[in-house]
Amino acid sequence: MAITERGAGTANNYLGELFLVGANQTPFLNAIGGIGGQRSKITRSMIYPMAQPWTLGSAAIPAITEDALVTADTSSTSFTRGQDLNTVMIFKKPVIVSDLRQAAYGELAGLAALGDQPVKDELAFQKMATLKQIALDAEKSFLSGVYAAQTNSQTAAQTNGIITGITSNSVPAGGVKVTKAMIDALMLEMATNGAVFENMKVYCNGFNKGVINDIYGYAPEDRRAGGTNIVTIMTNFAELEVVYDPQIPAGTILVADINHIYPVFLPNQGQTLFYEDFARNSGAARGQFLAFMGIDYGPEEYHGTITNTAIA
Repeated sequence: MAITERGAGTANNYLGELFLVGANQTPFLNAIGGIGGQRSKITRSMIYPMAQPWTLGSAAIPAITEDALVTADTSSTSFTRGQDLNTVMIFKKPVIVSDLRQAAYGELAGLAALGDQPVKDELAFQKMATLKQIALDAEKSFLSGVYAAQTNSQTAAQTNGIITGITSNSVPAGGVKVTKAMIDALMLEMATNGAVFENMKVYCNGFNKGVINDIYGYAPEDRRAGGTNIVTIMTNFAELEVVYDPQIPAGTILVADINHIYPVFLPNQGQTLFYEDFARNSGAARGQFLAFMGIDYGPEEYHGTITNTAIA
């Protein structure tokens, strides 16, 4: 009798080595510590503070007379502070594999030749793949999420991504290719607004990485080799590491100070990423991954963007 249904996760078994394909890299998430890494911050509420920004007044040369020196001044509190907030959001991914699917790893589709089927534990494979999907979703959320606080149980919370959160330092490209002048203008704007330039990285998609390579690359003449791969930019204010990130929105370049960016977790039963086995009520293994995660990018003034660049 033909087997036609095995529950969720019914992908066929094949011979051959496993390869994950597609633009699935998460370099931004990896740089800030990953999921559950040592750089993670812990919160005990959904809403959490990222920064308490305050500023000084413009520099001035004092002109105080001796008479003014001995005159009692009226005290005032002229330095005020603000507060930048963000929220964790819910990451939930179910896993289900039927008992038959788990047991019948020797049943093959496609080319049935001599060889070894690499997946002998379907449940373990599905868990591994689900974790990679959670990381990919977190990468996109931490970059481009739009802040939404949970106001009731029917409202989905969403963390504010760093690109969305940057308002002070942003240079519009006007739909043309990025130029060195735009990068220099952004660095000057960041310096003017108080960026500290500690551990700077430039995140861009494949097209803009090629444009940056064209701007800064210089290949000496050679009969047998050519081309450049710019991985570092030296500017007047900081050295910038260039990182390809397929999750950066088209037309956007992000300049981020990694020393001030952290993943934030609201622990669930003492764990930052929790896997829960469901009670068995049918012939399948069921469970789900659950995490409450957000991003803390510190003062948004420490980062910058170039927006509306050419995309092709």
